[in-house]
Amino acid sequence: MWKRSNIKYIITALFLLLGIHYLFTFTHPEGWISSNTKLDAFLEDEKIFPLSSTKIPITEKKKNELNYKEHLPISSINNFTNTTWANGAFVVLVRNSDIHSLRAAMREVEDRFNHKYNYPWVFLNDGEFSKEFKELSSAMTKGNTEYGVIPKEHWSVPSWIDYDKAKKIFKNMAEDKIIYGGSESYRHMCRFESGFFFRHPLLHKYDYYWRVEPGVHYYCDIDYDPFIFMKKNGMKYGWTISLYEYEGTIKTLWSTVKKFMKEYPQYIAKDNYIDFISSDKGETFNLCHFWSNFEIGDLNFLRSEQYLKYFEFLDQAGGFFYERWGDAPVHSIAAALLLEKGKIHFFNDIGYKHEPFMHCPTDKIIQLKCHCNPDESFGGQFTFH
Repeated sequence: MWKRSNIKYIITALFLLLGIHYLFTFTHPEGWISSNTKLDAFLEDEKIFPLSSTKIPITEKKKNELNYKEHLPISSINNFTNTTWANGAFVVLVRNSDIHSLRAAMREVEDRFNHKYNYPWVFLNDGEFSKEFKELSSAMTKGNTEYGVIPKEHWSVPSWIDYDKAKKIFKNMAEDKIIYGGSESYRHMCRFESGFFFRHPLLHKYDYYWRVEPGVHYYCDIDYDPFIFMKKNGMKYGWTISLYEYEGTIKTLWSTVKKFMKEYPQYIAKDNYIDFISSDKGETFNLCHFWSNFEIGDLNFLRSEQYLKYFEFLDQAGGFFYERWGDAPVHSIAAALLLEKGKIHFFNDIGYKHEPFMHCPTDKIIQLKCHCNPDESFGGQFTFH
C-alpha cells in the first residue's frame, strides 16, 4: 500500500513537469521543428554563410563568381543526413601496402567533408585486395566501400608498342635522372588514369568522381557539396593546384596533340582554354597543367566521344611508354581544348597538399575553418578565368 504522502509527492512532480513543458513550448516553439526543416530554412537564407556555428554576413559577390550557398550544410549539425546526394564517388588507385597512408587520407576527407554526406569509396588495384585492407579501409567511413581489380588489358604494354625499344628508353631516362623515367609501373599508372579508370565496371553507375591518393592532406572544412556544385553549375573538371610539367617526360606530347586537333577539328571547343596551356596561341605547350592527384570531374566527359578519340590518338602514338606522358598533362590539355570556358573550376577554398606542394586559401573567412599557412601555398593566389 502506498502512503498518501507518496501519492501527494508524485502528483506534485507531475504538475511541475507539465508546467516546465508548457513554459518551454511557449518560449521555444521552434523546438518542435525537425532538424531537416531547420536546415531547409537555413539554406533559403541568402545572407548567411555557415562557418562552424557562427553566422557571418556575406558581401555581394562579383557577377562572375559562382553561388555556393544553394547547397551549404550547417557544419555544426551532428549526424547530418545528405538529402541532395549527387551520383558521385571517391576513386582511389591504391595497393595493399598503402593501407596506412590511405587511412590517414581517408580520415581527413571524412573529417573535413564526408562524415556529413557518406559518399561511397571505390578502390582500384592491379592485384587482389587483402582482407586486412578491406577491413581497415571500410572502418574509416560510414559510406559504402567497393574494391575492384584492374583488367590486365588496362595495365599492360599494348601490342603496338615495341617493348624492347621501350625498355631501353626506361634505362636511358633513369640514367638521365628523369623523375620516374625508369619505372614501367608508373607508366601503367599514367596510362590507366588517362584512359581507363572511368571504364572500370565499378564506376559505370556513377556520374562524378573525386580522386584521392594515399598520404594527401585536407586542411579546411568543406561546408558544401562539391559534387552538387559541379552538377548545378554544369562543371566538368575541378582542380586545386597547377604547376609545370617536366619537359623531358613529354617531348612529343604537344606535337601529337596538334596532329589530333588538325585531324579532328570538330572536337575542339570554340571558346576553350588554350591560353592556359599555351602562351603563343597553340604553337607550343607552356607546360602548365592541373595536378591531377586532386581532381573532381564529370565521368560522362571522360566517356564522351571527343575524349575517347583524344585518348586513343595519344595512346596509339606510344608516348606513355616511349616517353613518360603523365595523366596530369593529358587531362589538362583535354579539359583546356575539349571544354568551353566556364566548365573548369578552380576549388580555391579547398586546402590541400600532396607532397611536396600545398594549396592554402588566403580568404579570411575560409581561413577561420582551415589549419594551413597561406604563406606556404604553392604558386601564390590567383584568379582563374
